[in-house]
Amino acid sequence: MSGSAEVEGLLRTYAPQVLGALVRRYGTFDLCEDAVQEALIAAARQWPADGVPDNPRGWLVTVATRRFVDLVRSEAARRRREDAVALATPDSELLARAADDAPGSDRDDSLSLLFLCCHPELSPPSRIALTLRAVGGLTTAQIAAAFLVPESTMAQRISRAKQTIRAAGGSLALPPGEERTARLAEVRHVLYLIFNEGYTASAGEELTAPELSTEAIRLARLLHRLLPDDTETSGLLALMLLTDARRPARTGPHGELVPLAEQDRGRWDGRLVAEGVELISRTLPRGQVGPYQLQAAIAAVHDEAKAAGDTDWPQILALYELLERTGPNPMVTLNRTVAVAMVEGPAAGLALLDELARDKRLARHHRLLATRAHLLEILGEKETAAEAYREAARRTTSAPERRHLTERARRLG
Repeated sequence: MSGSAEVEGLLRTYAPQVLGALVRRYGTFDLCEDAVQEALIAAARQWPADGVPDNPRGWLVTVATRRFVDLVRSEAARRRREDAVALATPDSELLARAADDAPGSDRDDSLSLLFLCCHPELSPPSRIALTLRAVGGLTTAQIAAAFLVPESTMAQRISRAKQTIRAAGGSLALPPGEERTARLAEVRHVLYLIFNEGYTASAGEELTAPELSTEAIRLARLLHRLLPDDTETSGLLALMLLTDARRPARTGPHGELVPLAEQDRGRWDGRLVAEGVELISRTLPRGQVGPYQLQAAIAAVHDEAKAAGDTDWPQILALYELLERTGPNPMVTLNRTVAVAMVEGPAAGLALLDELARDKRLARHHRLLATRAHLLEILGEKETAAEAYREAARRTTSAPERRHLTERARRLG
């Protein structure tokens, strides 16, 4: 690992710990988050050249606290926080509180930060952006690049999210009882969305955004470490591992999309497959089975097949039927339709697609059209299949998917 890569890894590890330390002391999330970001940028510039300090966490806390002092002393910051922070506190006292390098001061508030960044007052896009920046340690520029939006747009989104949390009185205190359970579900969903965007980018020239999927896995590992007995968190992590294991084989030499059935399974990451299978096998018998566990079990069946023809489709169909009962949504139904086609034949799958097309949420979705095209192709209806492929290509916002679907149509003439 290069020096810069090592530093980046350390910064992402310490980012939530340092932010948690400041928020716990001073309570103003927006100011503290700005200060921590400046400290992370300073470290990214200095550490590769000067070396990592003996106590990197203490270094970051001290620098972030100095930045916090500077922000508090500014007129703009004073106006925003005159009721939220004691501006009369001497700078020396603020810095003294930053002595987080003392023994016993390694409290980790990462879980509380995840809950705070997934505050119910925030929209899903804002939760994602704030989680990546505050807990993931990504810069605004990195997040903007991953989501293909201008940095100024992402900066405004993050700023509005922090203002919303401040107005809602968000704090590091974990919500009680049922609210905590609901918020944990939102945390998992945010990590799931981040992973999916990284595994299959919704727009742009590249099929994947590895930085996002890698970060989602890191944060899911963190959540699993903090909540080792939560079976759905375990299922989410297993799902990510088993899915990401296929990423090396998902694109060809020119970046073209390679469907699952055509992938070189020798290129799959066997270490991730083994870890994911072991985790979901250990998790499933422990309690009530939820959607993430079922999706992980489906991924495990795919990953354990030595070749596409060895896939246990009846087992996958049974798992999708159970998933449709526990976590119904149109995309789950679409995937179950594919499994039906593999077990009962393409005609049975097409009949289900006709029913699914009545759902306005999915009727003109490119994946439904692509699935229809694939089943028509298997039936030998080349002309109709080609037109369905072309229509699916027109509707996707992903350039690699568009090229793949257009090429499938071209092959059919």
